[in-house]
Formats: sequence, C-alpha cells, structure tokens
Amino acid sequence: MSNGLKIIFAGTPDFSVAALDALINSSHQVVAVYTQPDRPAGRGRQLTGSPVKQCALHHNLPVEQPQSLKEQDTQATLRAYAADLMVVVAYGLILPETVLQTPPLGCINIHASLLPRWRGAAPIQRAILAGDAETGVTIMQMDKGLDTGAMLHGVKTPISPSDTGSTLHERLAVLGAEALLETLVRIQTGSVQPVAQQDEFSTYADKLNKAEAQLDWQRSALELDRQVRAFNPWPVAETQWQGKRLRVWRAHVLEGESAKGSSGQHTGQATALEPGSVIAIQREGLDVMTADGVLRLTQLQLPGKKALPVQDLINSCEFTDQHFGQSSVLTGPG
Repeated sequence: MSNGLKIIFAGTPDFSVAALDALINSSHQVVAVYTQPDRPAGRGRQLTGSPVKQCALHHNLPVEQPQSLKEQDTQATLRAYAADLMVVVAYGLILPETVLQTPPLGCINIHASLLPRWRGAAPIQRAILAGDAETGVTIMQMDKGLDTGAMLHGVKTPISPSDTGSTLHERLAVLGAEALLETLVRIQTGSVQPVAQQDEFSTYADKLNKAEAQLDWQRSALELDRQVRAFNPWPVAETQWQGKRLRVWRAHVLEGESAKGSSGQHTGQATALEPGSVIAIQREGLDVMTADGVLRLTQLQLPGKKALPVQDLINSCEFTDQHFGQSSVLTGPG
C-alpha cells in the first residue's frame, strides 16, 4: 500500500483535532469524518458543530453525524466509504461489533494513557490526581471491550509538578497524532506487533463530575495541589469563602523552609493552624493550612469575575484571619 490508506476518522473534541490534522497532511486519504451531532453551546445556546466537524469542513471533507452507529442504514453508509481502516479519537459513541469488523484493517484508537492503566473517560485528569510520575498515549486495536484491545504502539511523557489537565491534554494530543502516523507506517509495512493488555494491572478513569471540584482542607497540601491541577480547566477546583464560591485555578505546595516561613508570618488568632486557615497573605499568593502542609493559592476567581493572580485581589478582598471551606465565615465584604 504505497499510496497510503483510505481512512474514516471518528472524533469529537479538541483533543481529536491534532490527529485529524496529521492525517490530512499525510499521504493517507481521509474519506469521511464521523463526529457527534451538533450541541447547544455558548450563552445563546446555539447549535454548534464539534471542533472535529469544524476542522473537517475547513478541509472540505465529508462529515457524518449519526446519533448512533447501531442502525443498519448508518452502518451501510459507513461501509460504502470502503475505508481500509477507521481511526477513533475521543469520538464519544460506542462502536458496535459490526462496525469494528467493517474496515479490512479494523478500527484503531488513540487513548490518552499508558494502557492498561486508566481505561475509561478521564485518563488525563486521573493520572494527575493519582500522582503518577508519567503518562502517555497508546494506539490500540479496538475490540468490543472498554479500552481493552491489543496495544500497537505507546509513547511516554513525564508528568511535571506544574502540569495541569490543560497542559497535559495539549501535549498528549500532539504525541497521539505523532504516534498514530508511526503506527500507520507499521501497519502498512506489516511490522506492527500487537501486545495484549495485562488486565490485572488495569485501572479505571471515571468520568469527572463537578462534585469532585470541592477542596477538602482536611486533606494534604499535596493531594489538594493535584486536585487543582487536574481540574484545570474543568470543572475547576473551588472552596467556600465568606459564603461565596471561590474557584482555585492555580496553586502549589510550599516545601520545607518556605512553608515554615509562611506560617511564621501569621499574627492572627490561635485557629490559624486549623486546615483551611489563611496563614499568610503576600503578592506571591495566599498560604492556606491543610491537614498536612501548606498550599499556596496563586490564581483565583470570584463569582461572576475572571480568574486573576492573587496579587490583583489582595487589595480589594479581605483575606486576613479568614478560613476557607464549608465552615468559612459568612460575613465580610460582598
């Protein structure tokens, strides 16, 4: 197959676009793009096409948006494209076994983890929350299970102490696109070597929900730091302050002497060392006591306002002798 493969691409969110772009700019032919139906978006709740649809239309590619792939007519349409292979990246619809078996080379998927770790919906965020030292992408031959197929190729990347859900998302999208093209070369040359997953080492990445965003100051600074980073940009970590919801976009753990020095700057009441207490206020951030260590909050967002560095808030907001969390005081500036 020296002229490239005929490929059906299926994907929906931003994460999928890098892979689609890579295929469009390769020797392969994208014969159709499948993506989820348009959804209401924005303040006006107008029907809006997915990022993948917008990319496909920009390149004049055929777009299919079935509600499901279970209908016979939908499956007949897919067969008619006579693709060699289907590439799936965060599509969001279940592929029935009939569809998995339609292309001669089957269906392959870009999954944002080092399988079998973090099968499921939110592998990027779960890896950060768990404190994993590294993650990556896996190109997988799809089967009827949930992210259980044989692995065709994998690429690793370290998770740095400053990585957020957003930065890791962007890096893995690029790595996934590169790994996809490498895998297609191996498929064409017959050099690909599928490796079965070891199910006993699998973990499941549950879908994110907003309830998880609430910071519990009875946890350690390290755990809360991971929570803030994992949930940036969604659902965004938050805490209660003076009866308001305060969203925490960025924070980091104070280490060693920095944490001790921060504690020493507080001259307030004896409750200062209780988890959730603001123990120091400075341009670099708000230092908050946790069950184990100090977390410095550096970027915050008040209700109805945009996210700002703490140095832009300390002159207009009163944080002295304040306490974050469900038991925070309900008095103070509005």
